[in-house]
Amino acid sequence: MSADLPDAECLLCGMEGIDDASIVFRDELWAAEVVPAYAVPGWFVLRSRRHAERITGLNDDELGSLAHRARDLVGAVTEATGAPATYLLVFGENYPHFHAVITARGEDVPPHRRSGAILQLVPDHVDPVEAARLVPAVRAAYERATAQVAR
Repeated sequence: MSADLPDAECLLCGMEGIDDASIVFRDELWAAEVVPAYAVPGWFVLRSRRHAERITGLNDDELGSLAHRARDLVGAVTEATGAPATYLLVFGENYPHFHAVITARGEDVPPHRRSGAILQLVPDHVDPVEAARLVPAVRAAYERATAQVAR
C-alpha cells in the first residue's frame, strides 16, 4: 500500500468522511476533528490528511507545518475550554497514521489521571454531544489564531 493513498482499514483515514460538525479545520495537509470513539469534551485529533505512518512518514511540507498547526490548535482548545493545561500527545502505537491527540485537562481531573494517565478517562468520559458542542468555539479560536499569524 502506498502511504499516499487512504487505507480502508485505518480509523484516521476514515475521518475524511466525518460530519462537518466535528471538524475544527482542514487544509491541504492537516485536519483537526473530534474522533467519535474518543469524543471526550475538549479532546481533538490533529492528523495528517494523507496516510503517513508515524512522524517518520511525514514529508517535508507536513513536517514544516506541523508545529504551526499544533501550536494554533492547542491555543484554540485552551482558549475555548479555559483549561489550566492542554496536552499534545503523540504515540502512534495503536493507530500508526500520524496524529496527535490534543486534550484539555480540567481542574476536575485528579492528579493520578493527569499527564499520560489522562487517556484512562476515555471509557467514562466519552460524550459525543458535549464534544461536538465545543467545536464551534474551538473553530472560531483557531481562526483567530491563524489570522493573527497571517498579519
